[in-house]
Amino acid sequence: MQTLTIHGIQDLHLEERPVPDLEAGEVLVRLGAGGICGSDLHYYFEGGVGDFRLREPMILGHEVAGVVSQVGAGVSQVKVGDSLAINPARPCGECPYCRSGHSNLCSNVRFFGSAARFPHVQGAFAEYFKVQESQCVKVPGDIPYPVVACAEPLAVSLHAVARAANLLGRKVLVTGCGPIGALIVAAAKLGGAAQIVVSDLHDEVLAVAEAMGASETINITQNPARLEALAANKGTFDVAIEASGNPKALETCIALTHPGGRIVQVGMLPPGPAAVMVNQLLSKELELLGTFRFHEEFAWAVDALVKGRIDVRPLLTAQYSFKEAAAAFNLAADRKKAMKISLVAG
Repeated sequence: MQTLTIHGIQDLHLEERPVPDLEAGEVLVRLGAGGICGSDLHYYFEGGVGDFRLREPMILGHEVAGVVSQVGAGVSQVKVGDSLAINPARPCGECPYCRSGHSNLCSNVRFFGSAARFPHVQGAFAEYFKVQESQCVKVPGDIPYPVVACAEPLAVSLHAVARAANLLGRKVLVTGCGPIGALIVAAAKLGGAAQIVVSDLHDEVLAVAEAMGASETINITQNPARLEALAANKGTFDVAIEASGNPKALETCIALTHPGGRIVQVGMLPPGPAAVMVNQLLSKELELLGTFRFHEEFAWAVDALVKGRIDVRPLLTAQYSFKEAAAAFNLAADRKKAMKISLVAG
């Protein structure tokens, strides 16, 4: 079977590997489509993401959907031919974090296409891949696979919004409008936010933010005065969600969030220490929270997609085959031209 395997910086191979053998409780999935995530781009262009560095060849991909090709002994909830959204996380279920309902923080999680542990966990940019039955969520067969594959980034966004707590009637700032930022806009709107303001460097992605439900968009290179106005009188926003991973954007969130407000950091910052305006956090009694992946939000995301409560189609830019992977990754990295690129085997 075909796989997309990263060996190093911009060293992506189309490799043949054996189709995985199934054990009891496992499901063999034929890839329908997979979305290129920001972490995939970091592995491709930088050899790692955050503090996780490549130490061996690794199949990329974790935003995937597909169809059941084969089931192992004891599998009863899915059958051959079922269309699936795939949860890429397989927590251990036994550590203190899993037992306390925080499986996204599992000490021993196996997450598709991740170099967080060694040996690395191989990903799902492959013609076939196997998962536990518990990782499968059935979806209607008429929903396009690129849409279904957005369940994973939508789950990340829903978890971030959940960390922000009740958004009903709140004023929300989102800094950075890549796919996660755009989906946070949709999640915040679904959560009842009264105002959603999005900032970014590029008009092209801000147009997507508007399509996803933003009340206002700000190109910070063209209209820095608008940010200054929103920072007046100790800030405007009840909640700020930082989705760019840029330390300067975190500074913006701190400046624009009013006293007693909450900031949620979603975007991974560059490796190493990051300067934070702690004095403003103290003097304004701001809460600064991290958010990492998701747990029960994956099922929520699938439900929102299936019921049409969130429409991800404005994000979908183009579809490429595995053979065109280099072009796909280069396009996905161009924020003026692409939001979400899908890959299919072939």
